[in-house]
Amino acid sequence: MCARPASLVLFLSLLLPLTAAAQRPDRARDNRDAPKDEAEAPRWEPPKPEEKIVTSHHRISLGGTEIPYTATAGTLLLKEEDGRPRASIFFVAYTRDGVKDLASRPVTYTFNGGPGSSSVWLHMGAFGPRRVAMNDEGMGAPPPGRLVDNTESLLDVTDLVFIDPVTTGFSREVPGEDPNQFHGVRGDIESVGEFIRLWTSRYSRWASPKFLAGESYGTTRAAGLANYLQERHGMYFNGIVLLSTVLNFENNRFDVGNDVPYPLFLPTYTATAWYHKKLPPDLQQGPLKNALAEAERFAMSEYPLALMKGNDLSDAERRDLTAKLSRLTGLSPEYLQEVHQRPVIYEFVAELRRNEGLRVGRLDSRFSGLAGGENDDFQLDPSYAAIQGPFTAAFNDYVRQDLGFQSDLPYEMLTDRVSPWSYAPLSNRYLNVAEDLLKAMARNPSLKVFVGCGYYDLATPYFGAEYTFDHLGFEPGYAERVTKGYYEAGHMMYIRRVDREKLKADVTAFMRSAAAGTGHS
Repeated sequence: MCARPASLVLFLSLLLPLTAAAQRPDRARDNRDAPKDEAEAPRWEPPKPEEKIVTSHHRISLGGTEIPYTATAGTLLLKEEDGRPRASIFFVAYTRDGVKDLASRPVTYTFNGGPGSSSVWLHMGAFGPRRVAMNDEGMGAPPPGRLVDNTESLLDVTDLVFIDPVTTGFSREVPGEDPNQFHGVRGDIESVGEFIRLWTSRYSRWASPKFLAGESYGTTRAAGLANYLQERHGMYFNGIVLLSTVLNFENNRFDVGNDVPYPLFLPTYTATAWYHKKLPPDLQQGPLKNALAEAERFAMSEYPLALMKGNDLSDAERRDLTAKLSRLTGLSPEYLQEVHQRPVIYEFVAELRRNEGLRVGRLDSRFSGLAGGENDDFQLDPSYAAIQGPFTAAFNDYVRQDLGFQSDLPYEMLTDRVSPWSYAPLSNRYLNVAEDLLKAMARNPSLKVFVGCGYYDLATPYFGAEYTFDHLGFEPGYAERVTKGYYEAGHMMYIRRVDREKLKADVTAFMRSAAAGTGHS
């Protein structure tokens, strides 16, 4: 009786190694070619960061003049002074051929915003020599996107450098570096500023008249850069072009207890309701500017006073306020009562055409599309959806075929990989780079600013930009150095043909005026 358990133990002792061998690869057999000392096994190492530059030559006719130009696409490495690389910045530069004296030729450093946006929108929509084809109203075209010569390019006025901040476009941190060091107000300004300094030195442009051009958060970056580059490198600019401006974030944040945005968004609500025919007949039948004038008066008088009263508003005052807001926004009195006369942007775009099953655009409120779900507001913006596909296909083909730059990286058009964006050391207060711009203008009395605003921009409303610049320095002289342009389109006003033509004329006049004192106008 005792032998059976013993034989069973022996059987199991033989079976278990065989079972394990069947389940586990033969390490000796699979690694017979491996080094005897595993510590000597070769380890994968990231490729050494290198700069990559390609050039190509092209021609374009602007204003009846044939302009030959060189396109340079590539990457520059940002390095510490000891030579340690930190990031690879992708750029596309366009420089006019045949210029004998570079000091006579302006150069403009251009970028978009996000944070998390590449420079593709200003590059392929507004200022570059090639643009994505859209219909006259900018409402997009069937995929894939195609390119045409941009007859409104600024290349006849200035050389152009389009910059993609780290993690956008083809720009990336060097392996081993923390990308978060670039994903914040301060790190972003310092890294883009270092690229501008480096490019200016490499391509011998210190003596040229210099401009910054930014859109959306790119205006935040441009204001910060103007001050940073003056303080850090003594680089002074002749002018700054700000499109769809956001400098003081208090104006755009619908936070509990912050009533500032509601009056500043109201005129854009009115413009949107006018476009979609949601206003009463007396406002609807007149021109847009008549409706805006009434909205602006109300936004600067009764509305902020009523908001300040809060719960002290009487029932009669509340009913009167609700009726006037309904008249100017196209929203129902019942809805306005529910939100305590404080419609926020994401509710407005969903509410205005809700009974039709549609929502209006945030970047451009002329657009409308299927409502979809109640969440994911940015992804459901019909104005972004209309341009995302054509711009993505057109640029990815253009950069490889026309410019000759090859990369297997995805070109990050607009990414959330930069989130969360750091506002340190400004935590617990609103970012306000209007103060940086004021410092830059104080140090550099020749610095001028152009502010371009779209009436249908619900991301950075035009009245908010006006409010910011109405509070930019109370000393004499600052207001005279700021020029404003207005357009009947949205955040990317240049997608509409008439406004693209107007923007070209406005920015050309501004740049020539800003460079006039240098003798290079």
